[in-house]
Amino acid sequence: MVIYGSALIGICLIAGNIIGELLGVCIGVDTNVGGVGFAMLMLILACSYLMPEDKMKEETSDGLVFWQNMYIPVVIAMTASQDVIGALKSGWTALLGGLLVVLCSFALLPVLSRERKKDKAESEGEGV
Repeated sequence: MVIYGSALIGICLIAGNIIGELLGVCIGVDTNVGGVGFAMLMLILACSYLMPEDKMKEETSDGLVFWQNMYIPVVIAMTASQDVIGALKSGWTALLGGLLVVLCSFALLPVLSRERKKDKAESEGEGV
């Protein structure tokens, strides 16, 4: 069911928005800086911890899969509402921050791919 897992998502969203607001205050801007990103990172970490340990019910896992599939359209809608032109006019911080995130993501792709291949090989070995 979709409703299962919503509490975990809600907790991560609230915590991520608080962190984003605090980060905005720390760097001196009057906006939330990366709240949704922090929320999704916390959700990924929580799921990565709970699923392998079998601490999460199947219904909860199915609900989280649904919300993971909904994440991309939600982020696209949120991005469309952001003031990108204003951020770029305010300085190089937005451009450099975005570039740094993209470079870090590209650097992590081989690491994540290696882990996935390792997990896949282990799961295929168990079936024999």
